[in-house]
Amino acid sequence: MKTSFLLIILLTNFGIIACAPVANKKTTLTAQDLAQDRRTREIILSDQAIESEAYSELDSENKIKKLCHININAYNGATLITGEAPTEELKAKIISLVQVIDNVKMVHDNIKIAKPSSPESQSNDQFITQTVKTALKQIRTLPDFDPAMIKVVTENGIVYLMGLVHREEGTVVINVTKLQPNIRQIITVFEYAD
Repeated sequence: MKTSFLLIILLTNFGIIACAPVANKKTTLTAQDLAQDRRTREIILSDQAIESEAYSELDSENKIKKLCHININAYNGATLITGEAPTEELKAKIISLVQVIDNVKMVHDNIKIAKPSSPESQSNDQFITQTVKTALKQIRTLPDFDPAMIKVVTENGIVYLMGLVHREEGTVVINVTKLQPNIRQIITVFEYAD
């Protein structure tokens, strides 16, 4: 029984270690998705297409696939690139591949020159992301605010907040995020509606 459990843990960690960019974004929209977002249907689909194409482009480059850990997140055409690349040349290649994708308005380059983050670090980042998302669901003081409007991305303990928000909403989201444990830094990639 112990051996089986260890094997499952090892296989799970092996899947996390893989450096290849893998697209796992959904490509269909529900009425709930549209109700929880200020972007139009077309923009949401465009953002999904940006992410999908970026992962496809990066996955076609063997050096990037083997040596880097990269995450792509698009919101209203603003494209956040996080992760690690071992050299400036690979980092530049990643940026150049993403910035020419249709409908990319702006690239936020947050790639660190380093070896790919450890499975433990990636797991901790997932935990922080879930903690922040859970905390945002507790916000009840803002009219017309839906926490699903905020895209939360965590990389090496740095939390990136993306979304189309009103300034008051952005302030509250930042303040709630600051209260969460294990966060090294908060970077906003907000687009303000007012």
